[in-house]
Amino acid sequence: MFFEGFSLTEVAVPGGSMRLRHGGSGPPLLMLHGNPQTHAMWHLVAPTLAQRFTVVCPDLRGYGFSHKPPATADHLPYSKREMAKDMVAVMEHFGHKRFRLAGHDRGGRVAHRLALDHPDRVEQLATLDIIPTLEHFERADMDFALSYYHWFWLAQKHPYPEWLINKAPEDWWRQHTNRNPDKPDLFHPDALADYLAAVRIPETVRGICEDYRAATSIDLEHDRASRAAGAKVECPMLALWGSKGKINQWYDAMAIWRQYCGAEVAGGGIESGHYIAEENPAALLEWFGRFFG
Repeated sequence: MFFEGFSLTEVAVPGGSMRLRHGGSGPPLLMLHGNPQTHAMWHLVAPTLAQRFTVVCPDLRGYGFSHKPPATADHLPYSKREMAKDMVAVMEHFGHKRFRLAGHDRGGRVAHRLALDHPDRVEQLATLDIIPTLEHFERADMDFALSYYHWFWLAQKHPYPEWLINKAPEDWWRQHTNRNPDKPDLFHPDALADYLAAVRIPETVRGICEDYRAATSIDLEHDRASRAAGAKVECPMLALWGSKGKINQWYDAMAIWRQYCGAEVAGGGIESGHYIAEENPAALLEWFGRFFG
């Protein structure tokens, strides 16, 4: 079953509400999705983790069916700092002052910022298929610009990318995720239906673009300030990536993350592309089982 044993609900946070699923019992574990998905990406791993943890899987602000605040000229409402505040409020709602944290893709960037801004909240941090945003931009070359072109295209001034995506949102979604409509889809039908329902909402598309606009502006300001202040992740960290993906090809991810973490960093590659939780959930669960304990 899809998210067997989980409840689907909305939780009020300052400025709006977050759609999420939660279930299980034990120490709290917050799991954050990436672009262009929703919390549904965790459906193959969350029920197993719920046997040992209280698992909370929200849609990020701007994504899925969570709140989508109005955009501003400085893109602050879609900064990872503001997204992280949503997550603290969500966990406060459930009575969790401290929690384990995992994030994939954009959710990994929110998780990184949450660990920096709220070190008293995060007991352990796991990131999937990323290195820090600042490192990506400072190391950017032709290969990065061509392969991560969407970072620059989605960040173009409103309404240009939104206008184009909204002409054919489902087609854009499939092209963006490199899904061939003539071949079986790796995504579960219920998850895919959720992803496509969200991207049909123009304000979701606006939220996605604002996320990337923030990444090229206010997020970099926050990241540089944290680096200048010597701020690092101070909890044990797990860094994972898909062995078939660009992170594995271009970077020594472990060496990079060790520069950003003041505690122990474990991790490695998983036989997978970018969508680890859906491509190789068994391997991901093995890593999470060893790390989160």
